[in-house]
Amino acid sequence: MTNDRETKKSIMGGDEREHRRLAMTLAAVLFLGAFQLGEGELKGNYSKLSGIIIPGFASTQLRAWSILDCPYSPLDFNPLDLVWLDTTKLLSAVNCWLKCMLLDPYNQTDHPECKSRPDSGLSAITELDPGYITGPLSSVWKEWVKWCIEFGIEANGIIAAPYDWRLSPSMLEERDLYFYKLKQTFETALKLRGGPSIVFAHSLGNNVFRYFLEWLKLEIAPKQYIQWLDDHIYAFFAVGAPLLGSTETVKGMLSGNTFGLPVSEVAFSFLSILKPIPEKIQDVKNIYAEQYQGTARLMFNSFGSSLWMMPFSKYCRADAMYLKHFSGGIRKGPNTYQCEQKEFQSNYSGFSTNIINIEIPSTRGIDAYPSVSEFSQTNYSSMECGLPTQLSFSAREISDGTFFKAIEDYDSDSKRTLHQLKKSYHDDPVLNPLTPWDRPPIKNVFCIYGVDSRTEVGYYFAPSGKPYPDNWIITDVIYEIEGSLVSRSGNQVEGNPGPASGDETVPYHSLSWCKNWLGPRVNITRAPQSEHDGSDVQVELNVEHHNEDVVPNMTRSPRVKYITYYEDSESIPGKRTAVWELDKVRDFNESANHRNIVRSPALMRELWLQIWHDIHADSPSKFVTKAKRGPLRDDDCYWDYGKARCAWPEYCEYRYVFGDVHLGQSCRLRNSSADALLHYV
Repeated sequence: MTNDRETKKSIMGGDEREHRRLAMTLAAVLFLGAFQLGEGELKGNYSKLSGIIIPGFASTQLRAWSILDCPYSPLDFNPLDLVWLDTTKLLSAVNCWLKCMLLDPYNQTDHPECKSRPDSGLSAITELDPGYITGPLSSVWKEWVKWCIEFGIEANGIIAAPYDWRLSPSMLEERDLYFYKLKQTFETALKLRGGPSIVFAHSLGNNVFRYFLEWLKLEIAPKQYIQWLDDHIYAFFAVGAPLLGSTETVKGMLSGNTFGLPVSEVAFSFLSILKPIPEKIQDVKNIYAEQYQGTARLMFNSFGSSLWMMPFSKYCRADAMYLKHFSGGIRKGPNTYQCEQKEFQSNYSGFSTNIINIEIPSTRGIDAYPSVSEFSQTNYSSMECGLPTQLSFSAREISDGTFFKAIEDYDSDSKRTLHQLKKSYHDDPVLNPLTPWDRPPIKNVFCIYGVDSRTEVGYYFAPSGKPYPDNWIITDVIYEIEGSLVSRSGNQVEGNPGPASGDETVPYHSLSWCKNWLGPRVNITRAPQSEHDGSDVQVELNVEHHNEDVVPNMTRSPRVKYITYYEDSESIPGKRTAVWELDKVRDFNESANHRNIVRSPALMRELWLQIWHDIHADSPSKFVTKAKRGPLRDDDCYWDYGKARCAWPEYCEYRYVFGDVHLGQSCRLRNSSADALLHYV
């Protein structure tokens, strides 16, 4: 009798596991659309979507393609050794490591003794420096890939498009044929899976994708361009896009910046293992950060891509210098750079304040400034003989080279910058990337970014008295914080703050530029990021929008993080545009918002549900409903200690599995949770 009960229990346990497996398989099948179901159910034309990931700046592993003997160090570089990011070699053989990272600042060629090339595949973008300590600190797309695997996405359904993020856009194609290969990637995905692709781009990856779209215009017959996009790209998810550049680029060019990458944190964690941790931990971290600032500037300024993220005016545009027919013929066209009258009526080129305020030493009055005297005198705050002169520069004056000409006599790197700026950007034969981006001609465009984090929007620089690369110091920083401007020193700040702040790396004015892609009437919804029952969802329909920022008249609970959705499906027939603003995206160690938005569970859930919604041809709405959000994964279930049960009982149940160490870990999705996805159709 006992054996019968055990046998029955085993069979029931096996049935439960089988039912659960079938439920997850059904969810995966429905998502991928691998099968056509009956009348009134899944019948989408996009039956086998692929996801193509274009990572951001410094988010692709680089590997050595040379043999380099490092003196005074037991660590050498051999072919395929990890260069970016190998913290061990960065700390123990920094001069050798730099040889493999630096590029010639004028022609973007490799160091004579060492060259590096981008790795390939998903492993190139998941963790930059795999390891017990360094792995979590350098993780970028790992959680994203885990989500895809958990929901049953096949291995050939997610494709990484890594690139050498050190190169300027034209050099990416000239040296690596990157855009030609990216075109082939889309075409191969279509043949392999039978449907178009979804593009997920983060940070600089959005600039790369923009350049690809312009490059593609010159490679395909004009009448076939839109058709190619419709056939190969279903949707574009632009995550954390610096659409008008990032002010932190200026910081990196003048004093060095790690752009949210955990170089100093990794170094600190590594060294703390070798010796006791000092009492003032943050002070020690700051020391390590300052130690790498000069090295970071030297390295950053050798990259052609350093200028790709410079801030620029939203009022100035440039025509293409060359007109190239798809058959190969090239003819020179007008190279014009024109600004609207608003550029000269406003003071800050569409940003919240002047980006650079720099102090230049003066000994002979105006004659001491041969590079600056040709510019307008109104740019000077003081020009008294023998006193330092403070100059202020807007985004336009940075991107058009005015600023670098002004400091040419005081900074040895300015000539290199002006050369790269003209050669690789202003005179680029495909596109001047330092101009505003119009809505891409893709069916579905989703612009996603974080807001309301303290973000640097302006700097005060002064000479340090040290040689390059440490010849400038930052004397003050201007931040935007939730709709206001403050300075690190406490001084009063003049400017035009936006209704929100940026994501710690990119200012709000740059991130929110994509709101200009929305039509004249926008539907706005604000909902909590966490699972909710719909009681705190706010909706405004048909809000008027006139090619400027649109701000909803909605309330906020101080303890709730929201997602605000701006959606338009009517202004362009057959196309949808949406903007998602996520409040203060943070990860487990409270690190940078900008880099870690791709690891946000709320973002990944919304992406999943939107795509799930789209593959159902009979969906009554153009966008997925925001009325309710329930758990989708076991990790979303937790124990409600107040009610002594698993929270969300309609989705989750208590089911202990050997090895669970706390109650919340035993809360898991019910077998019928796959049916719950039908609420989002």
